[in-house]
Amino acid sequence: MYRSSRALRALSPVGFVAAGFLLATTLFSLAGSGTSEVLSAYIGSICATVLQRAPSMEAPFISENVDAMKKMMVDMGVKPTGDVDRDFVAMMVPHHEGAIAMAIAVLRYGHNEQIKRLAQEIIVTQQQEISAMRLAVDEPLPASAPSPTVLAPTPPNGVAVQ
Repeated sequence: MYRSSRALRALSPVGFVAAGFLLATTLFSLAGSGTSEVLSAYIGSICATVLQRAPSMEAPFISENVDAMKKMMVDMGVKPTGDVDRDFVAMMVPHHEGAIAMAIAVLRYGHNEQIKRLAQEIIVTQQQEISAMRLAVDEPLPASAPSPTVLAPTPPNGVAVQ
């Protein structure tokens, strides 16, 4: 039997959530539900298990990631328009925005400088790709905003201190 490393054990909750998201998205798309509230509630119930197992010091990070993934999965559920290119962009933009939100969470709570640099790069490249996709289908670009570099953890009251 293989011994799992600490890193693999840490990834197991993330894998659990990802598998649940994939299953939920597949089931809801096959069922033709289309109700984002139902999908969000289902994803939230899957994530509750992960949050309960997270060490208390990691709970805020996991919570922000869960929120980002819930929003991403719900927002990716677009109604097909018959224009494959526009539909692709409509699904990929929330996917990229989810990656940005997750990168911001690691900037807020992470400690590893190499990971934080990677998160900053993810933010910049995902923003660039969102812009390129929107330009390709003649959609307006989002407003310019500076990329975060270092973020203070969000306190329980939800007001971040910079």
